Amino acid sequence: MPSARVSALTRADITAAAKRLRGSRPAKWTAIIDGRELPARPLVLEAAGVPPNDPTNSHQAVAILKDFGFDVRYQGKNVSDAAAEVDPHAIEELIRSLRGCFKGEPGEPSLVEEREREHRIEKDRWPR
Repeated sequence: MPSARVSALTRADITAAAKRLRGSRPAKWTAIIDGRELPARPLVLEAAGVPPNDPTNSHQAVAILKDFGFDVRYQGKNVSDAAAEVDPHAIEELIRSLRGCFKGEPGEPSLVEEREREHRIEKDRWPR
């Protein structure tokens, strides 16, 4: 849970902190503010004026930045574009192919039937 000072942030606080924030180590989660890509958690902590050991984690910082409408990236890729990259037809084809894995050829047992048979054999081996 973010600290009280982090929870009370405004968009103006974050924009002002972005102007003050200088380079830091590379980060997986970043935000684009005024044309600069800045690390999400250090930016939020700077805006709130809290120390680096504040309990606010990166995912909470990202959620705060998204709520204020900033573009957020993960490893350089825009997070909002991630859903757009997935082709629904490819997902349907994957599901169809996985269903086929569990069905055996005609006359052969399916994977599910095979697994159930193995469980029965294993169960019969144990003394009663």
